[in-house]
Amino acid sequence: MGMATHEELFKRIEQLKKEKNAVILAHYYTRDEVQQVADFLGDSLALSVKARDIDAKIILFAGVNFMAETAKVLSPDKKVLIPVPEAGCSLAESCDAAEFAKFKAQYPDHKVVSYVNTSVGVKALTDVCCTSSNALQVVESIPSEQPIIFAPDRNLGAYIQKLTGRDNMVIWDGACTVHEEFSLEKILELKKQHPEAKIVVHPECKAYIAEVADYVGSTAGILTYCGEVDAEEFIVVTEAGILAEMRKQYPNKTFIPAPPMDSTCGCNECRYMKMVTLENIVACLEAESPEVVLDEQTRKAAERSIVNMVNIK
Repeated sequence: MGMATHEELFKRIEQLKKEKNAVILAHYYTRDEVQQVADFLGDSLALSVKARDIDAKIILFAGVNFMAETAKVLSPDKKVLIPVPEAGCSLAESCDAAEFAKFKAQYPDHKVVSYVNTSVGVKALTDVCCTSSNALQVVESIPSEQPIIFAPDRNLGAYIQKLTGRDNMVIWDGACTVHEEFSLEKILELKKQHPEAKIVVHPECKAYIAEVADYVGSTAGILTYCGEVDAEEFIVVTEAGILAEMRKQYPNKTFIPAPPMDSTCGCNECRYMKMVTLENIVACLEAESPEVVLDEQTRKAAERSIVNMVNIK
């Protein structure tokens, strides 16, 4: 049998979803064709909350492993599948749970705020999780005299520290390689070529990149901003997978991906997110494997940190 076409794979996926009462959740950074087969598309937090509320027996998470773990934490009774378990996340991997436990022990009176881009082991050591959309709100919900450990992203942490002026915040030294790699020079060069363009930046980028932004926010925040603001062109400083959804939602606007420092490739992509393909989605649904399995004690501890976040009004 030759290679199946996208059309054939789309059909097979639809058939498997019906047969197995399965839904597919996909992150904005996955490949275009993977986004097309998703029942729900979103950023990591929206998808995990969706997983919790979904009426399905099986959830296939098209994304990286910490996201599928988070879905399992919130939906212990559902079978959560991940097509490529080795699809990691440079940011989550920059914060090892055992190392983090040692770090936390040095600051016994600090409350721990961790980004959802962490392993379930780190979430289990966390008081309250946050996302790039609500990190500011989460930190502000903690009394200002209460010292905080913020993990794992040093850029998001420094950005929040600047916004809140909290000097009693210790920041774990981790980063996302995709967001760290943007070149200020190249962004300013693009701005010269497109003087009317608005620059939209994810807070995982370095501070000097956020300084030149017209808008700094999460993937979902950036999408909303591009729709609300009166501008025709945007220079997009985050993972390039989001461009497909931007162009779909706003077909009359122009989106220009910001290039990384090393321009062997034209735009900045997370290679882990691109590891999910239609072929491995089919294989995963057929075998109902690989499945995310968590130790119950860790799961419960991690759930508490996510529930604490969801409950912040």
